[in-house]
Amino acid sequence: MDIFSFFSADFWQANSLCFMFISAFLSATVLPGNSEVIFVALAVPKLMLGSLFNVDILALILIATAGNSLGSLTTYGIGRWMPKFDPKNYRTLWAINQLRRYGAIALLLSWLPVVGDLFCAIAGWLRLNFVTSSLFIFLGKMVRYVALLFLSTPFLL
Repeated sequence: MDIFSFFSADFWQANSLCFMFISAFLSATVLPGNSEVIFVALAVPKLMLGSLFNVDILALILIATAGNSLGSLTTYGIGRWMPKFDPKNYRTLWAINQLRRYGAIALLLSWLPVVGDLFCAIAGWLRLNFVTSSLFIFLGKMVRYVALLFLSTPFLL
């Protein structure tokens, strides 16, 4: 494989789900990512070919959700390693209070920018149950990508 095949459309098309996974993973960590743009760019051509829920669309949703969820669980793991401290930042105090009040169900909002990363890190720091935290993170991320799919379909009509 030469270096120029990396720039070919065939290479990007053949590896589109891998790129979706990587972008979704990075987007869920503190690193910058653009998983929504890539998701819509990959979903729109598939939507133009057929029904709303075909195998390609479902695979795209599952891959994006898995990558994004694993990125958030990485942030959760980093939160578990953080030593105990007395937070003074208003946003951090607010997130801690919300997670103490609602528990792991608050992680349904883990898809939100900035606050979602904070929720995941604090959930790890508070030692919330890993299985229930994982479930709510996964559900929140999946709802986001399904909503994004439905928001992008009116532009096809």
